[in-house]
Amino acid sequence: METKGIGRRTTATAKELPVIQDKKSCDFNGYDADTLMKETAKLRKLITKRGTLEILIPLCCTTNPVRYIKFRNTMKGFSSKTLAIRLKELESNGILERRAYNEIPPRVEYHLTDKGQELVESVVNLLQWMRRWSANLKFDTRF
Repeated sequence: METKGIGRRTTATAKELPVIQDKKSCDFNGYDADTLMKETAKLRKLITKRGTLEILIPLCCTTNPVRYIKFRNTMKGFSSKTLAIRLKELESNGILERRAYNEIPPRVEYHLTDKGQELVESVVNLLQWMRRWSANLKFDTRF
């Protein structure tokens, strides 16, 4: 699967979602509903943790690395511990790359990997969808 990113072009080998040939057993245009639900759960665990989107969005707006201190200054209401945990999770999942410089004071920068760039582009598409349709969306505020 060939993808285009902002200023990048990568070739990714992605595992395709299985398509069921027996259309009578599924109403999702041939996709297996159980598999889609499992994949949705994995996606939700990755991007809905507190702070994850707040880290990714500033990175999608620049090709320059973002310093740790910039995240700290822009992410009001997030503890240093939460920020550090999210950055480590995104790094361990191959979405961010961390660079530490042997300087005083210490300097740490983060940038998106190609995998992270694709994720951010998908999030931007979802945000565009939300902006287009937000007037028609209804939310239950009890939750």
